Amino acid sequence: MGRNLQSGERLRPVDLARGHGLSAQAVRNYEEDGILPAAGRTAHGYRVYTPLHARALAAFLALVPGHGHRTAAAIMRAVNEGADDEAFRLIDASHAQLLEDRRTLEAVEAALRDLAPVAVSEPGGVFIGVLARRLGVRPATLRKWERAGLVRPGRDPVTGYRVYDEAAVRDARLVGQLRRGGYLLERIAPLISQVRAAGGVEPLGGVLREWRGRLAVRGRALLAGAAELEGYVRARERAAGAQG
Repeated sequence: MGRNLQSGERLRPVDLARGHGLSAQAVRNYEEDGILPAAGRTAHGYRVYTPLHARALAAFLALVPGHGHRTAAAIMRAVNEGADDEAFRLIDASHAQLLEDRRTLEAVEAALRDLAPVAVSEPGGVFIGVLARRLGVRPATLRKWERAGLVRPGRDPVTGYRVYDEAAVRDARLVGQLRRGGYLLERIAPLISQVRAAGGVEPLGGVLREWRGRLAVRGRALLAGAAELEGYVRARERAAGAQG
């Protein structure tokens, strides 16, 4: 906030907003949304905030990077309504999602390590039955992956049969690796899109490093948000004790 706030100090919306690069209207909106506790009013109807509101605003803004705006707002509303169990559930869900994302990244990295480059020796590619035998799946499974957009075979110009070139074989092998790891098709689709955008598996090293870096940033953000929220919860408890 850039100020040494004292207990009982009266603050205007602009006082809360200034230290965070927000507008006074944004602060008023946060109060109306329940992110901040209800403000007092002067005899002329002007809002009066306190250091407790400043702690609430700081907590909310610290929660956003790790939880996202919607969940951070829900956490603050739950705390302000005294529904601590709901707030903790929402926090736990964000941590669980981060853990699941880490496991997905690890599965992807493992699948790519096991995916040694294999050239298609047959001119023009391989037919569905040949590829199905190589992967240990049924042709129907390959057709299902195709309908999900995960594998894109071409067509033989004479027979109209599906033909899988090197890129299609690569995608099918990667899908097979991840399916054996227990991942659903909808979870695999974003990775296949990244492989295609990168032009193959090899350039994905940088993508995976960036992915791991983003997870680390989220983890630190969750810690920072928890610290600010704990400070706000303690301030609320002190304020309630003083009023009691």
